[in-house]
Amino acid sequence: MPIQILMPALSPTMEEGNLAKWHVREGDEVSAGDVIAEIETDKAVMEVEAVDEGTIGRIIVEEGAQGVAVNKPIAIILEEGEGPDALENITTGLAPAAAETGAGAAEPGPPATQGTDKVQTQTQSGKASNGGDAPLDGQIPWPTASRIPASPLARRLARAANIELQAIKGSGPNGRITKRDVEAAQTAGIGQQAPAGTAVTPRAPAQALSDDTIRALYEPDSYQLVPHDNMRRTIATRLVEAKSTIPHFYLNIDCVLNELMSARKRMNDAAEGRFKLSVNDFIIKALALALQEVPDANVTWTEEGRLLHQRSDIGVAVAVEGGLFTPVIRHADLKTLSEISNEVKDLAARARKRRLAPHEYQGGTTSISNLGMFGIKSFDAVINPPHATILAVGAGEQRPVVNDDAINVATIMSCTLSCDHRVVDGALGADLLKAFKGFIEDPVRMLI
Repeated sequence: MPIQILMPALSPTMEEGNLAKWHVREGDEVSAGDVIAEIETDKAVMEVEAVDEGTIGRIIVEEGAQGVAVNKPIAIILEEGEGPDALENITTGLAPAAAETGAGAAEPGPPATQGTDKVQTQTQSGKASNGGDAPLDGQIPWPTASRIPASPLARRLARAANIELQAIKGSGPNGRITKRDVEAAQTAGIGQQAPAGTAVTPRAPAQALSDDTIRALYEPDSYQLVPHDNMRRTIATRLVEAKSTIPHFYLNIDCVLNELMSARKRMNDAAEGRFKLSVNDFIIKALALALQEVPDANVTWTEEGRLLHQRSDIGVAVAVEGGLFTPVIRHADLKTLSEISNEVKDLAARARKRRLAPHEYQGGTTSISNLGMFGIKSFDAVINPPHATILAVGAGEQRPVVNDDAINVATIMSCTLSCDHRVVDGALGADLLKAFKGFIEDPVRMLI
């Protein structure tokens, strides 16, 4: 029996992806575990393996297809002894959009009601169809919610948020409404329904300027329109989510690096090339240990309650072309500085090639964003949901300090802790920074 290869869900929130590359052609023999394609998500390019041995009977989704819905068939494998005629029963059952482009077809609506009333719908081409008669006023009625193309997750979120699907413009294939569209509508206050019996005062929802309005501000030949890729759209969505749902506040502290720089040099000299520690490796270890000293700050907010984490899983922001990744160093509190150093280098190198698996950059209990190498003295970072904190690290620089009424020169690093005030209060955040500063300024404690 022919075997369908489906667009895989590479993360719990993935709804669609791009088919970046095929490694096989129709007629090629494959075995279970052979890499047959590459799927591009918002953050990475992942390999798809054959689920069984056989012959590639048909490639349904062409290389380069965008926005292929999860669980849509992308290819068919024929088992031993099966010929092309075995494909007919499978391909005839596919929705046209899936069979032709893999972009994901709109969900079918209910059958038209038979009777004297004619039901009008709008087709993908935008032409009205009402049984042959044009509407008297020339207008196309608003489609019913059941006929609006939307992913099942988007429908559930819209119901939970009491939002009319008709008011949302879909950004997915063929105008399909996705989770991202519902969240954006909720943030902008679009399509909110009032509970039954509630008097509503009409108001204009707060909305950003439309694309047409923005472009009208500039001469047509004075700019180049560069479409957003999946990574940039995801970053934008998550940052809007973070700033609109997380009540941020910020705490600053200065750390003296003299002892750390001396210890780092001795360790690197002793390593004889086996590893090379960076200041950032010490920062990761110090924050991981600080979270163990102040466990109430190692927390995540949920509506049901706080998640108090037992281990320190530290995300490290890595700049890549077009955006950034935040690979996670798991159990950083238990790892040595050399282990952290080697792991960061490996994750960062694969992040820049977009070769990280989802489990390598999802989760974590906090994050570090270090712009010191760019000469930035200090900055405020945006918390990466579902984290409750993020540490922004500036450059270490020589500054005058006063000790025992004498002015000396020390290497100072400014750090800013962004906190989610729902679960991390001012005193708790201060305790975390104090513990972090203690490890940075006395690095021998990290080796105990």
